[in-house]
Amino acid sequence: MLLHGLALILAGLIFGFAPPLTPYPRLALGAHIQFVTNGMLFVMLAVVVLKVPHRAGPNSVRVMVVSAWLTWFMALSEAANAWWGANQMLPIAAKQAGAEGAAAWQEAVVKLCHLPAALGLILSVTLLIIGIVKHRAATESEAAP
Repeated sequence: MLLHGLALILAGLIFGFAPPLTPYPRLALGAHIQFVTNGMLFVMLAVVVLKVPHRAGPNSVRVMVVSAWLTWFMALSEAANAWWGANQMLPIAAKQAGAEGAAAWQEAVVKLCHLPAALGLILSVTLLIIGIVKHRAATESEAAP
């Protein structure tokens, strides 16, 4: 997760040069922000997993790693969307960008890349919260007389 996070940040920093080169620079800016923000999220998740006591098991950590992979697809679809102009998945950003929609397959790619990544991120954070709460509950019950 840590390496995924750092690599996402690096990709976002490099992609930061792209917005003026795209037909929809506002969508490219959104992709740049997604790369960097999600990269920071995965760096923080990795730090929490490595340093904060928790009871999130190996399967929970696997979900988090899969979520990182899914996030790559989401961020890359947003980068492609800076050329496509799809407007169904991110209608507010698309409207600000003046995007009038893309080919059906391009709209589908953006949707299919966003939904699993979003669900994976939600599940990852939820599993980590549960793991931390379980650890605290177990620690408190052991300390009680």
